This record gives sequence, structure tokens and C-alpha cells, in this order.
Amino acid sequence: MKALTYIEHGKFALQEKAKPQLVSARDAIVRVTLGSICTSDLHIKHGSVPRAVPGITVGHEMVGVVEAVGADVKTVKPGDRVTVNVETFCGECFFCKKGFVNNCTDPHGGWALGCRIDGGQAEFVRVPYADQGLNKIPDSVTDEQALFVGDILATGFWATRISEITEEDTVLIIGAGPTGICTLLCVMLKQPKRIIICEKDAARAEFVSKHYPDVLLCEPEECEAFVKEHSDHGGADVVLEVAGGRDTFQLAWKCARSNAIVTVVALYDEAQSLPLPDMYGKNLIFKTGGVDGCDCAEILRLIEEGKIDTTPLITHRFKLADIEEAYRIFENRLDGVIKIAITE
Repeated sequence: MKALTYIEHGKFALQEKAKPQLVSARDAIVRVTLGSICTSDLHIKHGSVPRAVPGITVGHEMVGVVEAVGADVKTVKPGDRVTVNVETFCGECFFCKKGFVNNCTDPHGGWALGCRIDGGQAEFVRVPYADQGLNKIPDSVTDEQALFVGDILATGFWATRISEITEEDTVLIIGAGPTGICTLLCVMLKQPKRIIICEKDAARAEFVSKHYPDVLLCEPEECEAFVKEHSDHGGADVVLEVAGGRDTFQLAWKCARSNAIVTVVALYDEAQSLPLPDMYGKNLIFKTGGVDGCDCAEILRLIEEGKIDTTPLITHRFKLADIEEAYRIFENRLDGVIKIAITE
């Protein structure tokens, strides 16, 4: 089968590999019908994910059809259309039982697919702990509607849930990339008083303006003053930092009001400083870390009910055979790209 492979720092290549086989009784083999490229894949390519293993098939955003299941798999069967979770989790350890599935203590727990074990930018993928990592797609939901459930939508949903948003809040989202927009869609479910998005890229800001006209927009240079002007207590009640830029963490806490929640969703290329003397007295609550992707069933229900729609994010479509060209466009942000769907 064809599989996009992490060769070495700075290099991916489409290679021929053997079709994956069941290894454990809790595994499933999924035929990938639709996939996508994530910024985290670029982090692997450029060396920002040291745990990534050269030789693995990359990719962790995908949906597909179950091809085979191990003897202990109970929730899905061959022929089921499924979303695939970005995280591998056993469902049984201390952290899984608490809902902290990103910290599963299994050797392959956390972000494994497309990082430490073969992922889904391929024709087939083996999914460990299939009962935890696969969710059946309702018949009325298309593959494109479900494509982002297991990763960036799960991230936005998790970030929104832990941010404790109320209807009285002013919420600032820093970054209107794909994860930022998925976060926006989940924040909108909470119906806060106002939502502000800070985005420096004109094309992305235009995308937000076109599809979500009630959202306020600003650029980084004016963000702090803009948020103070458009909030009730001298800053945002909740800040979600999704951009991961050089200065966006600092921007996040500066735009927060005293006693606000700052949720850091971004994955940074460089270490960030926590200048406690500068923020002394603001009494901020920081929530950080990787997504706990355990809400996929609920997200699918919301999609089925028409409350979440991420299909506008898909701006380009490529065959798996042309995935290297798709990467070129995505990595260089060409042609107004937001997200790319990789078809069979």
C-alpha cells in the first residue's frame, strides 16, 4: 500500500509498505477513506516532536471503514464507518478513568498514531485499543463532516470545556488557523457575550469574517487595546491561545483580565517564559497541555444535530498519490488553504 513516511528531519516521502495486520486482540484495521494534513505533521517534519520515530507512516486525522477487528473489540465491526482518535488510550489506567486520556500510561498511550506508530496518511491503518479510539459515524453524517472529529475538533471541544466559559464572558481566541476555527465553533456552543479572534493573516481573518460575521476581529499589534475596549472588566474573561507563535503566549496573558482563565492549546516550537513578576497580582489561572480526546461521541452527536459544521474548512482536495503536492500547498499556505482532504 502507499504510505507517507517520515524519512528524516525535513523529509517525508510516499513509499510502498505492507498492509498493517492485527497485533493485539484489541486492535482494528481501518481502510482510510478520507484523511487530512495537520500542523503537527509539520512539527514532526521540522524536528519539533523529538519522540517521533523515523520510518513511521505519518498522519493522525482520518476517517474510514473498519476492515478487521481483534477478538476483544466490542464497539465496532467490519463495515462500520468510523472516526479515528488522535490519541491511543487504554481506558483502564488511572488517567484514563479520570478522563485524562492524553496521559494514558500504556506504552503507546497519548499521541502515538503518525508519531510513534504508523498513522493514517496511507491506504490502511492499525488502530490499537479500537474500542476507545474509534467512534461510529452516524449514517446521516458524511466523511467530510466527520473528518476533524478525532483531532482538531476534539482539541477545540476539550479546550472549550476546560475553559469554564459562561454566557457573561468575553472570550479571546488567539489564532484562526484550523484548530483555532474548530475552537471557535465549540466556544460558540457556549454562547458567550462576545468572541474576539486575533489573527494576523489576512486570508484567515477574511475567512472568519465571511463565515462567522458576529465574531470581532483584530490583529496582534492592536489586540491588547482592542480587547480592553471590547470587554467589561479590563480584559478577556477567558483567553484560548491556539496560535503557538513566538509572542502569542505573552499576548494571551496580557489580554486577560485579573483572575481570568488562560487556556494554552498551542504547541510551541520554542520554550516560553512565565514572567511571574510582570503578572504578579493578576491571579491568572493557566490551563495547558495536550488534548484529552474523549468527547468524540458527543461531538459526532452535535454534528448530526447540525450544531457543528467544519466542512467550510476543507478548501482543497488531493488524492493520496498526490499528497506531497498537498503538503507543499499546506506548509506554504498557498492558494488560501485552510485544510486539505486526502482522498483514496
